Amino acid sequence: MRKTILAAVSMTACLALPTWAQQVTVVNFGGANANAQKKAYYDPFEAASHTKVVAVEYNGEQAKIKAMVETKKVTWDAVEVESPDLARGCEEGLFEQLDWSKIGAKTDFQPAAVHECGVGVFVWSTVMAYNADKIKERPTSWADFWDLKKFPGKRGMRKGARYNLEFALMADGVKPADVYKVLSTQAGADRAFNKLGELRSSIQWWEAGAQPPQLLVAGDVTLTTAYNGRIGAAQREGKALQVAWYGGIYDLDYWVIPKGAQNRDAAYNFIHFASTADAQAKYAEEISYGPTNKNALTKLQPKTLANLPTAPANARDSVQFNVKFWADQGETLEKRFASWVAQ
Repeated sequence: MRKTILAAVSMTACLALPTWAQQVTVVNFGGANANAQKKAYYDPFEAASHTKVVAVEYNGEQAKIKAMVETKKVTWDAVEVESPDLARGCEEGLFEQLDWSKIGAKTDFQPAAVHECGVGVFVWSTVMAYNADKIKERPTSWADFWDLKKFPGKRGMRKGARYNLEFALMADGVKPADVYKVLSTQAGADRAFNKLGELRSSIQWWEAGAQPPQLLVAGDVTLTTAYNGRIGAAQREGKALQVAWYGGIYDLDYWVIPKGAQNRDAAYNFIHFASTADAQAKYAEEISYGPTNKNALTKLQPKTLANLPTAPANARDSVQFNVKFWADQGETLEKRFASWVAQ
């Protein structure tokens, strides 16, 4: 009798478990991004494909992917990477050369989202942010960010050369479209550092993305640079934080398939699903990152669209982060920045 009961319990447990045709291991950066991906991508994909999504979080360690590929023990199937890692990993042969016929029509995507080794997951932007409860007039340009008389108070800035030098040039009158052309010259770099020097005594440096909203809410800074997704999250919590989109610097994260992935077909199926307009629209509703599939924009409510880097009004005067420029000159500029800060 005991064996019969145990067998019945075991059979019931088996029947309660879903039957997965296969599985795919998807790697992301965690946090609110991972939560949004679960709602928009993982759960719906599992239901539609009967493929189990095994979610793994990491901090962008490219060395882990390289070790897997070199030892031919690849346990990750679809991995979210940042643009510099996409470029470097593709050049080093760490990622599969993608067959776009398994993903979608290239013309459906933002041009920057289409790469031989990667598919854009979302667009995010580094922008100017402020607390609407604490200032009367809305800043509209990087010149305003530098105007300590018009907007008295501290300025929050990420501790590094990247982004700040671009913002400094725009504050000094350089058009967004010309920023990297100017910054690539010695005179342009000098101009950016000189402009940055005007704010030296008023800068509150930040290093983690969670800090700018906290600084604004606490009133420690009047204006700050920030990641737009962090400001969007604070808005969802009821905070009166706002973004000034002019001259924001946008970048993308990408899906890649590590070379030799064990479940390559499942990885393609997942990336295809996550790249559809419906899935990306759902993702944008969960977190303020812009869809890479242009057709997703038409599926969003105006209130959601207004907070995305890819909304036409927000993208009009934006600057695409120049991966090649920072790969070529970043080390020199970051060393100069470190010396400048220490002075």
